[in-house]
Amino acid sequence: MFKHNKKVILSSFVAATTAMFISGTSILSAKSSNSDSKLEAYLKFTRVLNLIESQYVDEVNTTTLINKALKGLLSNLDAHSAYMDAKSFKDLSIQTKGEFGGLGIVVGMKKGALTIIAPIDGTPAAKAGVKAGDIILKIDNKSTLGMSIDDAVKLMRGKPKTKITLTLVRKGESKPIIVHIVRDIIKIESVKSKNIYLDKTKKEKVVYIKIASFDAKVVNGVKKVLEDNRDAKGIIFDLRNNPGGLLSQATGLLDMFIDKGVLVSQKGRVKQENIVYKAHAETPYKDIPVTILVNGGSASASEIVSGGFQDHHRAAIIGEKTFGKGSVQIVAPLGGGEGIKLTVARYYLPSGRTIQNKGVTPDVIVYPGKVPQKDDNAFMIKENELKQHLKTELEKINAKDNNATASENNSTKVEKKKIITTKDLFKDAQLKEAYDILKVLILQKGK
Repeated sequence: MFKHNKKVILSSFVAATTAMFISGTSILSAKSSNSDSKLEAYLKFTRVLNLIESQYVDEVNTTTLINKALKGLLSNLDAHSAYMDAKSFKDLSIQTKGEFGGLGIVVGMKKGALTIIAPIDGTPAAKAGVKAGDIILKIDNKSTLGMSIDDAVKLMRGKPKTKITLTLVRKGESKPIIVHIVRDIIKIESVKSKNIYLDKTKKEKVVYIKIASFDAKVVNGVKKVLEDNRDAKGIIFDLRNNPGGLLSQATGLLDMFIDKGVLVSQKGRVKQENIVYKAHAETPYKDIPVTILVNGGSASASEIVSGGFQDHHRAAIIGEKTFGKGSVQIVAPLGGGEGIKLTVARYYLPSGRTIQNKGVTPDVIVYPGKVPQKDDNAFMIKENELKQHLKTELEKINAKDNNATASENNSTKVEKKKIITTKDLFKDAQLKEAYDILKVLILQKGK
């Protein structure tokens, strides 16, 4: 989710907002522009509030009533607008700092259901087998039907090493899945990289860059990887299960590869929210071939990046259709540590198409799984005949290995972790396709 902080709010906006809160009506609605209609709506809310305070069976606090009214008001606008109390407002900033407590999933509303946009790599949720697209039916014993995103997040966060149970509905499964997860401190390594060699000589390579989320470290992280791999012939960006993040990091990444034109734009009712983000001419990597991996867990900033590359014909997009989250929220403080998230605009890709509820369709659709391979039985029959020969060769290798130092062995292990082998590629059909297409793009560039 994008956080577009507005630290300075015009006094007139504050006054209008305060009046709206006291009255409990949405003055954003164009149909309520008539002063008399507004006044009548305000009075109606006041009458109901007075009735509750004077006759409800239990004594209720007026502030609590107003807060609940505001919560309902904002949540009924759309899935992303929300009223935040002091704790929720404080917690909001945690998501972009790279470390927080919880399960390691990003959730959103899809067709009215609390849906997992993506589990973040290496987190408790990912290790427990949670998948993008899973619908959360229950959090422990509480049903999520009618529950807001913020309330769900509050339930899922907790002290590290405490347990939580999620009941999930997954496409293709005949009954709900129960997953037990132990909460932990979530440390997001937003950028990871590995090399894939183009031939056995290891003289030419492409760099594989996995971006887990678009936090504040992404652009600098990608720059460092590319500076350390100046000899790379091409790049594979893996945005699968990347739930999004900061708009500045998405446009910053696009600006490294696109030298002119619109990167993304946003349009809303308020003129100030109509913004066009354009590329700059100083583009260090405008010619290097690129492929990008996406899936149903790629949302928001991931969709802006993949869609921007696609519209500029700057990269081939491989994988599955993305999530479809392309709305803009401002975060407006109200005082007293409280605030609201309010949808004020929608994002549009360079071609003018919207992301919201539509997503980005890849150039090449590839479903997850292993790459089908030919039957190796023929080789296995010959292997018995070669047993003695292989044994001799193994002894030669062992003799050499015995002369190697412990530091050399450790160095080899570290190096292997930074390399994606042919065997690894065949375990991931989407990655294999991205690699094969990238090789073609490299060859075309060389002509």
